[in-house]
Amino acid sequence: MVADLNPTLQFRRVKSVLPKPMRRALLQSGWLFGLLLMVGSVQAQTAKQNLAKFDYRAYHFGFLLSGNTSSFNFNLRPDFTFADSLLSVENNSLSGFNLALLASLNISPVVHVRFTPGLSFQDRGLLFRFRETDGTILPVNVRTESVYLDFPLLLKLRTERIGNFAPYALIGGKLSRDMQSQADVNQSLQDGYILKLAKANSSLDVGAGADFFLPFFKFSVELKTEFGMRNVLIQDDTPFSAAFDELRTRSFIISFTFEG
Repeated sequence: MVADLNPTLQFRRVKSVLPKPMRRALLQSGWLFGLLLMVGSVQAQTAKQNLAKFDYRAYHFGFLLSGNTSSFNFNLRPDFTFADSLLSVENNSLSGFNLALLASLNISPVVHVRFTPGLSFQDRGLLFRFRETDGTILPVNVRTESVYLDFPLLLKLRTERIGNFAPYALIGGKLSRDMQSQADVNQSLQDGYILKLAKANSSLDVGAGADFFLPFFKFSVELKTEFGMRNVLIQDDTPFSAAFDELRTRSFIISFTFEG
């Protein structure tokens, strides 16, 4: 058997395996990583090195302030149109914010394990279009509001310092619990149907960023994508839930980290 050494074909095979949102996130992280590396290289030519011993501590602490944009990855039932003349479902990304503490175990100057427990306020929207009996189209916006208690564990892989700058990549996982879940709400007591989501969730986190060593603390900027791994849909046969086979969460996050 002759091995296929064509790099273009190999790239296409890898591309076809990864979901489109994950390919987009990896591409964006790659561009950010490259841009930050170029910026840091320019700064390093004249910068005096701050916090020279920071990377040699066994551990350190900090906190994060983040903004997020959240939506769903979903699969519709093949026969989803049976549900009360439902025509289509569209995502509507909504904004939120995160607050978290940070504890970093420094395995080496370029390898760190980070634990960042915190709160994540995430809103998501879905636009349902129904056909009325008279043939008109009725749009219905459904909004879900979640307050997650997050427990992420991330591996941070960084380059060597370039003066007071160092780009890095992140990968890891997260367990979450929705403190505002309506999973136990009785639909019959509501004015209208709600879309129920499970309390527990987990995600795969992938991102990139850069450390900036300032005179008194380290400041970081990072972009991260969270891909929900669990089906959080609670199927209770309402006109909203009946359209789906599964619902998974997705968030794009920009974070500002302060470490001392």
